[in-house]
Order: sequence, then structure tokens, then C-alpha cells
Amino acid sequence: MRLYVETRIRADLEDLWEQTRNPAQHQRWDLRFTEIACLPGGPGDAQRFRYATRVLPFLTVTGTGISAGERRRADGERVSALRFASAHPLSLLAEGSGYWRYVPTPDGIRFLTGYDYRTRWGRPGAGVDRLVFRPLMGWATAWSFDRLRLWCERGISPARSLWHALAELGVRLLAVLSLLPFGPVAAFVAVMASLLLPPLPTTPAARRCLRKPPARTVTPTLLARLERP
Repeated sequence: MRLYVETRIRADLEDLWEQTRNPAQHQRWDLRFTEIACLPGGPGDAQRFRYATRVLPFLTVTGTGISAGERRRADGERVSALRFASAHPLSLLAEGSGYWRYVPTPDGIRFLTGYDYRTRWGRPGAGVDRLVFRPLMGWATAWSFDRLRLWCERGISPARSLWHALAELGVRLLAVLSLLPFGPVAAFVAVMASLLLPPLPTTPAARRCLRKPPARTVTPTLLARLERP
């Protein structure tokens, strides 16, 4: 898998499973999706779904997917796997697959994801993905995972944590603008401080998540059994 994100969440495993596997809850914390809705016709325990992402106020990209979960495993972990695809003509993402792992530890639950996708539009699409889209997707996944952690651990709703993030961003921008009249050195110091100072504890931050996978990462066998959406 090309993209990997991991966080540690101190929460009840059942609660975390509900917040991630329930589409109505999932769409609240995941920045990558505007809407997730169940569709009929999933084989066995698998669930088909439709997703939508508002890229611009007047542009929404849609797609479909299928997911399945394993709640009871001999190792005590849980796994959720999915495949997804978009036929939307303006979607850079053509199809992809990924998984979530829920690993109980004495210090909380290791919640991690690995996923990859195929782009369209040939070499231009691959170039846009490498330079812009893939780094943005990695950041959005990590930011969303920390947003989920704040919801599970502190009871900060996803809507409230978004306002925290916007408010803190606004304060940092105002601090930079206020120092511009004092010359380039002061402005440079303000910019570096705004970038390097850690976010407030109640503000989601992608930097709190692990972005590099362990040396040995195994894809769940559940993913191989899922049919294409």
C-alpha cells in the first residue's frame, strides 16, 4: 500500500468500531468525504455504499464501494477492508482499495490504514497525483484520524474540532499579517513560528499521526476476498 497512517486512540473498541464502520458516523469525521450512504445488494456480510466529495461549491465527485469487516479474530484484532471506484469524468481517482486495522494494546487501540488507488488521464494524471493529490490525501487521512481521536477520547465533536482548526489557523494568519509592517525578518520569524509551533491539544493535526509504515506490513486476506464495486 502506498499510503499509510496510524494513530493510537484511548477508547472502547466497540465505540471506535461504531464511529468508523457506521457510514453516518464515518462521514462526520473523515475530511475526504462529504457524504457516505449505504446501498442495497452487498454479498454476505459485505456492504455496498455510495460516497460523495465536494471538491468545490459547485462540483461534487461521486463513487461507489464495497466494504466488509472481521470483528472476531483469533489474534484479538479487528479488520475492515474496502474497494472503491469512481466513474465520474472529473475524478482523478479511478479505483482503489484499502483496509483499517484495530489493534488493542495496553495503551489504547492502534488504529491504522493502508490504501492505494489507480489514477486516470495517463501521465498527466500520474504527475498531478504524485505532486499534489497523493500528498493531500495522506495529509487529509492523518488529519481526519486525529479528529476521530479527539472525538473518541475527549468528546469533541467533528464539527467543533473543525471550528477549532479554523480558529487557530485564523489566529496564526493574523499574527503573520500583524508583523508584516515590521520588515521581512519579523515576517519570516512569524511565518516560521506559525508553521513550527504545535497545535493546541483540542485542534486536529496530521503531524500527530505516524505516516511511515512498519518494516513489515501485511495486507489483510479479507481484502483479497472482496469483489470490485
